[in-house]
Amino acid sequence: MSKSEQMKNLKTGNGIQYLLDEGYRILGNPISVFDADYKLIAYTDVSADDYYWNEHISTGTYSITSQMFFMNECFTDVVANAEKLALMQSDQLNYDKILGHIYNGDGIKVANVMMLESKGALEQDKIAAFEILADLITNEIRDDEFYIAYGEAYQDAWIKMLIDNDIEEKALYSPHVQILYNDFKTNLYLAVVDIAQSEAQNKGQKYFVDLFRRKREDFKYAIYGGYIVIIMSTDYKTFNVKRELNGLMKYFEQQNMFIGISSCFSNLFELHKYYAEAVKALKSMKHNEKRHVFVYRAV
Repeated sequence: MSKSEQMKNLKTGNGIQYLLDEGYRILGNPISVFDADYKLIAYTDVSADDYYWNEHISTGTYSITSQMFFMNECFTDVVANAEKLALMQSDQLNYDKILGHIYNGDGIKVANVMMLESKGALEQDKIAAFEILADLITNEIRDDEFYIAYGEAYQDAWIKMLIDNDIEEKALYSPHVQILYNDFKTNLYLAVVDIAQSEAQNKGQKYFVDLFRRKREDFKYAIYGGYIVIIMSTDYKTFNVKRELNGLMKYFEQQNMFIGISSCFSNLFELHKYYAEAVKALKSMKHNEKRHVFVYRAV
């Protein structure tokens, strides 16, 4: 059988390490899995004459120096822009590397699987089989509660950092921010939700975030500055409350919640600006009892 056919015969349910070991048996190349923060999850126990492989295996992560190398070699851009697989080649490396994205059940990229060329060239059949392996690992962890929670916490953390405008080397962290763009449409809006007037406020903001996520799983959520932050995407440059907040608007009204909406934007690295707009809209108009949603208007 071809390598792809052999890979298709593997079964999930035995853990990531099993899939890596079987993947190595089929492909013959070292393979590792690590989360979106570069923390090593599992790997094939084989030696390789590759500095970055050995650093990752021995320390459990990549140093900031290594991350800067990946950025300077444009690997971060390649990974950020890859739909599924990213091939990394450089004269500074002993071997080529190929990376595949791993998603949880919410469609959030939570991990990566990487294969090193050291034990054999990355031929087309081998690349096709590696892509199947990435799918198998995704299926293995899809409904795992740990990776569901990790994906939510990851998005929450990066939304907060973007609002804080606390990212100096943007190119270095483009793959991390790209995770927030996944499945988003062209036009973005940021909303801040004030639950202080709701009779159910004692349930806490996390309760409402989970509830909102069930109603609109296509949005991204965080808790920041006393508000629930929602990042929304749409095909339209003009915000229509009923259209964009379909599934949530009636609940906002029933629960007496007030929402401030930013102007339209596309660059998440400017999120701090649009958070300020949403808060300004909310604070200047939320006492109008006839309305619950207020969209920022530039003076």
